Amino acid sequence: MNILTFDIEEWFHILDNESTTNVHQWDNYEVRIHENTDRILYFLEKNNLNATFFIVGWIAEKYPEIIKKIDSFQHEIGSHTYYHQLMYNQNSIEVNNEIKMSIEILQNITGKKVRSFRAPGFSITNKNEWVFESLINNGITHDCSVFPSNRAHGGLPNFPKSTPCLINFKGSCIKEFPINTCEIFGKKFIFSGGGYFRLIPYWMIKRFSLKSKYVMTYFHPRDFDPDQPIISDLNFFRRFKSYVGLKGSLSKLELWTNDFKFVDLRTADKKIDWKNIKTVEFL
Repeated sequence: MNILTFDIEEWFHILDNESTTNVHQWDNYEVRIHENTDRILYFLEKNNLNATFFIVGWIAEKYPEIIKKIDSFQHEIGSHTYYHQLMYNQNSIEVNNEIKMSIEILQNITGKKVRSFRAPGFSITNKNEWVFESLINNGITHDCSVFPSNRAHGGLPNFPKSTPCLINFKGSCIKEFPINTCEIFGKKFIFSGGGYFRLIPYWMIKRFSLKSKYVMTYFHPRDFDPDQPIISDLNFFRRFKSYVGLKGSLSKLELWTNDFKFVDLRTADKKIDWKNIKTVEFL
């Protein structure tokens, strides 16, 4: 089972960086979200694919026409919070407001219930597991926020599953679709999205995919935009990670989706016998 998802945010929505985290500076940046989203939609239409789109509420409120266009192609729409901030830097009230605001905006635009969610930067850690309770209370039934390995923006390295599971948080359940991992020399390795996908040569991605019964992708509009400006205050590592492999990424994705069958989250959910799926307990 291979699931295709996109996080719809602007090219400057780079986390944990002073100039790009400041919401009040966002209007000073070039607007590239229209052409970048169109590139993705054209790619999906050309290849007869459906995907799940996790959309930042700020984008939805500012450019509702983008959400209407995504919805018109019958793609699933989920929430990516409102301001695209690291959730472990927020308190429970801020998190709840961001989730609620984003859901209400998306539902008002499409007239459809929002049931799916992904945290910016997969920023649910062992310090803010209470986010699951907020998701459940806001009607989210499907989550794609768990990164079962270490990463710069958090992650849950001790999470016992890298395949779909149920999370039971204080008696309430949510369906979890974590990022998939593969093991190399006993260590967890990620290949299915973002900078990982852009950096790794396709022959390796294909090899890893052949060994994986489950793949959860995560792409952003900026992953396919080689002409985007370079953010000057990024350090060398962050700059490399943000801009490596942009020119060939869409062609690489086309190879991948031609070699393997990909579906959206809704379709994947229907293929799973949830009665026989393991439950991860958060008490």
